[in-house]
Amino acid sequence: MNQTKIIVVISVICASIAVSSLNAATIPAGTTLTVSTVSLVTSQSVVGRSFEAKLAQDVSVKGNAVVKAGTTVFGKIATSRANPRKSGPLSLELASIEVNGRRIPVKTNSMEPHGPPQTARQAQYGHTAGTTVVNPGTRLQFQLLQSVTL
Repeated sequence: MNQTKIIVVISVICASIAVSSLNAATIPAGTTLTVSTVSLVTSQSVVGRSFEAKLAQDVSVKGNAVVKAGTTVFGKIATSRANPRKSGPLSLELASIEVNGRRIPVKTNSMEPHGPPQTARQAQYGHTAGTTVVNPGTRLQFQLLQSVTL
């Protein structure tokens, strides 16, 4: 192989590495992820049950949007009232972000959604009185506890 071909091959390899590093982004710990719930979640849901949400706004790193609003995220019930022996307030955390068809695990803080507990009248429609309900479309904010590489 002559010297010109070697230089061309090395240039192509370097360009490929540069492009792939542009596609890989790291979202730093402490980044706020604002989501809008898709699934109904209640304080009667079993701990560990998953729920679906969508990012409510782009996630940017150094001014560049690395994950677009509308991206699907999945969370899980961290604590609930479903088990009477270990009953606690409803708390949620995010578990993964779906990027390019892959579910990328994330570690976020747990948060307790606020909202008025259901009244006895609302209980007529399928919820126990005192149940906290997070309706579809509810906006929630989570903080990343660990950085995420996409």
